[in-house]
Amino acid sequence: MKKIFLSSLMLLSMAIVFTSCESDRDSNPTLIQPTGFTLNNPVQNNVDLAYSTSIPFTWSHPDYGGWPAAVDYQFEVSPTNDWSVSVADAKADESLVPTYDIIKSVFASCSGELNAVDLAKAIVRIEQWDEESVIPEDMTIWLRLSASTPGATTIHSNPVSLTVKPYYINASEVYDIWYMVGNCIGSKEWANDATGIGLGLIPTYPAYDTDGSFMAGSMYVGYFPEGGQFKFVHVPGSWDEQLTFTNVKNPGSFLSDEDGDNHNIGIKESGYYMILISGDGDITIQKYEKEATVYNMITLPGDYQEWKVEDNAMTPVSTMDNLINHDWFVEQTFAEDGGVKFAANGGWDMSWGNATDFPYGLGNQNSDNNIKVPAGTYYIMFNDIMGTYTFIPKQSN
Repeated sequence: MKKIFLSSLMLLSMAIVFTSCESDRDSNPTLIQPTGFTLNNPVQNNVDLAYSTSIPFTWSHPDYGGWPAAVDYQFEVSPTNDWSVSVADAKADESLVPTYDIIKSVFASCSGELNAVDLAKAIVRIEQWDEESVIPEDMTIWLRLSASTPGATTIHSNPVSLTVKPYYINASEVYDIWYMVGNCIGSKEWANDATGIGLGLIPTYPAYDTDGSFMAGSMYVGYFPEGGQFKFVHVPGSWDEQLTFTNVKNPGSFLSDEDGDNHNIGIKESGYYMILISGDGDITIQKYEKEATVYNMITLPGDYQEWKVEDNAMTPVSTMDNLINHDWFVEQTFAEDGGVKFAANGGWDMSWGNATDFPYGLGNQNSDNNIKVPAGTYYIMFNDIMGTYTFIPKQSN
């Protein structure tokens, strides 16, 4: 009787184990190769690319059979809904004519803001326009998304149409602004907010060579503390487009890859660093060896306040304990067109001006020229090491 009881108990245990294994298999689905997914029609149309920042889109997640797949999405654009020859293919084989281009930005969720400058550049590359080309006033283009995840082949969404006003843009003349965010950036740690410029976000500035010539991409020079971590986002308030340690080319021993999932750029040695971001999103970080003057105050004198150099102080962005600050911020409304300068320590012994460049540029030290600002409200950032500035128009709600 005892043997029968034990045998029954063993059979019951085996049944429980078998059932448990079946449940485990049910809760761990097999990755299935989908054939497509849906890109929704854009909410806005008739987009003037020269005067737009970005274009919002939403889309569905491909069905990988219930598999919790992490998916990378990229936009592709074609003026003719022809996806046969990419710009890269045509560049490799000059006998081919491009019909579409792949935009470099990668999105990780089912919504994103397509950068208007990136779209304008892609159209120019496909159409092979130059300075002498006749640009159409309006054109209809087609957009689709690619989706890729490890273990599955890349798939594409349905194409959707969009009417745009294109313009000629030279890729070598583009200031592509990114925003730093991190535990050592601004006054709010990791605060990526749509209105957080000057708080938790510091923009990169236009890039200039040592001879003052403009370079494509953007740059930054500033002080970073040991243990600092940061990365870059393209659109304030969005985490979809990022540049991280994985984008850093030939990183030195003074940098580290922090947080394996997020790949934050880590600072192992405190000091001044210069950061260059190319038009392709490659990051170069090196130590900045020149002496950097620390100013107590930067003001924004101009026509709007009768050139009172001691008034209208900008806010220092850094709140580090040692107060090594070189970035200055102000949100300012100008009721009418006028000129401004940046001035140090509430006087005219050191100031920066520029006669021609707006909304961004390189300030010339103690120049007689004023920066000409059209009426409007701007987020204004100034870096006193480089002497560079950017006026970012505040979007109306």
